[in-house]
Amino acid sequence: MEDVPVLAVSKLAKTFRKPFSSKSIEAVRGVSFEVERGQVYGFLGPNGAGKSTTLKMITGLVAPTSGSASLFGAPFSHDSLRKVGFLPENPYVHPHLSPREFVTLCARLSDMREPAARVSEALARTGVGDTIDRPARTLSKGTLQRVALAAALVHEPELLILDEPMGGLDPAGRKHVRDLVLEQKAKGNSVLLSSHVLSDVELLCDRVCILRSGSVAFEGPLAGVLDETFRTEITLIENQKTDIIIANGEAEIADVLERALARGARVVSVTPKRETLEELFVRRAL
Repeated sequence: MEDVPVLAVSKLAKTFRKPFSSKSIEAVRGVSFEVERGQVYGFLGPNGAGKSTTLKMITGLVAPTSGSASLFGAPFSHDSLRKVGFLPENPYVHPHLSPREFVTLCARLSDMREPAARVSEALARTGVGDTIDRPARTLSKGTLQRVALAAALVHEPELLILDEPMGGLDPAGRKHVRDLVLEQKAKGNSVLLSSHVLSDVELLCDRVCILRSGSVAFEGPLAGVLDETFRTEITLIENQKTDIIIANGEAEIADVLERALARGARVVSVTPKRETLEELFVRRAL
């Protein structure tokens, strides 16, 4: 089963009907992608693109209008969902429970019989620290985010789905989450990461899917598509003015330099530039 995708999404669509009217909203339109074992997969798009709705369909929280999704090569079932950890965009931690109590509850819902050791380990891994027995209502937003992440990790899922996991976290917290994602990959587990923090996605992800208005605008390996869009930035000083010229390809670079030197311009730098994920996102999704 190693060659079977951990998650396979095929032509998934969702139409919401507005109450008290005949109007409808197509939130997701025929989305397809696959997440392989040991892969960190980025799921991107602007606000309202359909990302959270798609993730809720994948986790069984929302029924699709059409299309399908399978986990570990089989239709959704209690056994397959037990292998999934999910951190929603706006996680809810019961205000009267402590982090230890809340994560213990989530562990028992995942059929863990003696979860105490796993609960302590998950809370330690997410950096909850000395707030482990304080009521959730007294905790900061960033700490609650860490508690919810511990709940998603406590049963050692093979697929971890993270919807905006950096919300409310400071730079140290963001690094902690990045380290946890890489830790999951090193174990051979898979991560489906939806985030607006594109620098983190570019750093972590092997492959990305970008949604626009509910449809797939781009899907493919991240390194490959960014490596294909190299350009060269040439900085010149001419007549006491600095000019920056973008050139593509060796012939164009040679032509720019030849003409600049012929005019007596001074070449300050010739710097190769690769397209960033943010530039790809703007080009494909907006």
